[in-house]
Amino acid sequence: MPRKKHKAEEIVAKFRQVDVLTAQGRPVAEAVRSIGVTEVTYYRWRSEYGGLKGDQVKRLKELEAENNRLRRAVSDLTIEKLILKEAAGGTAGPR
Repeated sequence: MPRKKHKAEEIVAKFRQVDVLTAQGRPVAEAVRSIGVTEVTYYRWRSEYGGLKGDQVKRLKELEAENNRLRRAVSDLTIEKLILKEAAGGTAGPR
């Protein structure tokens, strides 16, 4: 069976479904199975997205993408700086 990549908004909606089912008295394991994921997946999602609303999850993903982009930019600039320093005749490392 092929795996499905769930979007953050879908995950939050599935959390709501589990909350409703558990409030009706169903065990968590049964509620998790009814949304179509394993318990391990549910608890992993809960540790990552627990307590967030749909718009907050979307903003979190945007910030993570921006953070990754900025990290790449800093690492590229650091490498360029070291290359230029070495080409100028200085040493790149400590003496």
